[in-house]
Amino acid sequence: MIHVIKRKGHLQKFDERKVYASCYLACLNCHMVKMKAEKLCEKVTRDIKLWIKNKRKVSSDDIFRQMIKTLKKYDDDAAFMYETHRDVN
Repeated sequence: MIHVIKRKGHLQKFDERKVYASCYLACLNCHMVKMKAEKLCEKVTRDIKLWIKNKRKVSSDDIFRQMIKTLKKYDDDAAFMYETHRDVN
């Protein structure tokens, strides 16, 4: 089981649905068609799962940076929306 070290230091079980959901939200915020957003987020989620596969613990910041890197491979606008969304919260 993979655990995510959150910003405040507590551990949480890795949930790929959160990766997909945050990717999907970023795609919709840059006005991407839903079908394209779904396909892109499936690819991104798969890539993140492969990246995290052999880790026991990973920080949420590391996942954040890897998500940006992965999204940039597929869509710069979605990557920008994902990256700047965190700044708003």
